[in-house]
Amino acid sequence: MAEEFLNQISAKCSVIIIGAGQAGLSIAHSLQKKGIKPLILEKNYVGFSWKEQRWDSFCLVTPNWQCTLPDYQYSGKDPNGFMDKENIVKYLKKYSEFVKADILEGIEVKHLVKKNEKYFISTNRGNFEADQVVIATGAYHVPNRHPLSERLPTNILQIDAREYKNANTLPDGPVLVVGSGQSGCQIAEDLFFEKRKVHLSVGSAPRSPRMYRGRDVVDWLDRMGYYSMPIGEHDDPKSVRNKTNHYLTGRDNGREIDLRKRAIEGMNLHGRLKEITIDNIQFSNDLSKNLDGADSVYCRIRNSIDEWISKNNIEAPKGEIYTPCWEPTEDVKGTQLECKNLAVVIWCTGYKSDFSWVDISVFDGTGIPVHERGVTQSSGLYFIGLPWLYTWGSGRFCGVKDDANFLADIISLRSNKSAAAKEMLECKALLGS
Repeated sequence: MAEEFLNQISAKCSVIIIGAGQAGLSIAHSLQKKGIKPLILEKNYVGFSWKEQRWDSFCLVTPNWQCTLPDYQYSGKDPNGFMDKENIVKYLKKYSEFVKADILEGIEVKHLVKKNEKYFISTNRGNFEADQVVIATGAYHVPNRHPLSERLPTNILQIDAREYKNANTLPDGPVLVVGSGQSGCQIAEDLFFEKRKVHLSVGSAPRSPRMYRGRDVVDWLDRMGYYSMPIGEHDDPKSVRNKTNHYLTGRDNGREIDLRKRAIEGMNLHGRLKEITIDNIQFSNDLSKNLDGADSVYCRIRNSIDEWISKNNIEAPKGEIYTPCWEPTEDVKGTQLECKNLAVVIWCTGYKSDFSWVDISVFDGTGIPVHERGVTQSSGLYFIGLPWLYTWGSGRFCGVKDDANFLADIISLRSNKSAAAKEMLECKALLGS
C-alpha cells in the first residue's frame, strides 16, 4: 500500500509532517479537520519507539484517563490503570487507523532545507517539496552516555536504557545501572525483582508520591492545573525544560519508588558516578544528599496538595507524615566497585536531541529549537511533541492535543493566506491580459 502511494504521490505537498508518533498523528488529525490533508513521513513504523525502545515490563506512569489524543479519549475498562507496552502500541496504532492520514513508513529524512519560501526534504527514498513542514520527531534521539564510559573494560557489556528488554537477555552477573530518573529506577527495580545483584548510581533526580489523600497524585495535580500551566508562567522556564522527570511507576497498578526501601531489601545504592579507571568505578560521596533531595521534592508535592485541599475546602483523608526508612552508613556513602565484579552497565543518563539534518537557522546554538509554542521564525516550519513545548503535557498523551489544535490553526491560516495571495496574482494576470 505504501509503495503504491509512494509511486503515485506528487513530490509537491501542502504540508508534510515528519514523524508518525502521537504528536505527528495528532497534528495530522487536527489539520484534516480543517480540510488540509498532510503527508506523514515516518522513519520506521507507527509505534516503533514504544515497541522497540522500551523494556518488556514498561508501562506508563500516568493513568490511562490521561490518554486524550485529539478526539480519541481512552475508552478501555481501566481508566485508573497504567497501560503496558503492548497496549500503548495498540492504542497508538488504533489512533492511526482512526486518523486515516497518508503515512509513508520506512522513509528516513536526511536533509531539510528552505529555498524560495519552499521546503525541500531529501529522504532515503526520494525528495519532497512542501509549503509547510511540521517536525514531530520528539527530542530524545541520541543516548547521552557518561563521557567516561569509554574507559570500561571491553568484557563489560554496555547498553543504553532503550536497548534493555529484560534480565534474561543480559549476561549473568552483577549489573550497574547509572542514573536514577524514571528509566534508571524502573530498570533497576526490574532487574532486582528478577534476583539480579543490582548497583544503582543515584543522581539528583526527584521523586513523586503515587497515591496521596485518597487520590493518585496525577489526579490532584491535574485538578490543580499543573499540567496545563504554560511554561511562561513558571519562575524559570529554561530550568523547567531541563529538569529530570520525577521517578515513580505504573507497575503493580501504580506505586511509588522508594530507593531507601530497595536498599533495605538488598539493592546497592551509590552516589553519582565520579571516576572510572582500568580496575575500579568510583562514586561521589553524595548519596545521602541525593536521596534527601528526592525526598524534599516528594514532600513539597504533598505539601502543595495539602495547601490546595485546604484552600478549596475539599474533604479528603488526612495525609500521613513521611519519615525516611533508611539512611546510608559511612561505608556506603563513597564506595567504589571493582570492574571485575561487574557483568553489565546500563546507561540511563538521558538522551540528546539531534536535528543536524535540519539546515535552517531556527536553533539556539546548542542544537535546541527556538520557537513560540512550536512556531519558529522560519515561516511555515513548526515543531510539535517536544518536552515542555508549551505545557508539561506537550510531549505526552495528555497535552499534545492542545498544541496540535493550536498549530493546525496557524497552518490553516497561513495556507488560506497563501491561497488568497495566489488567487490575487492570478486575477491580476487575467486583468492585465
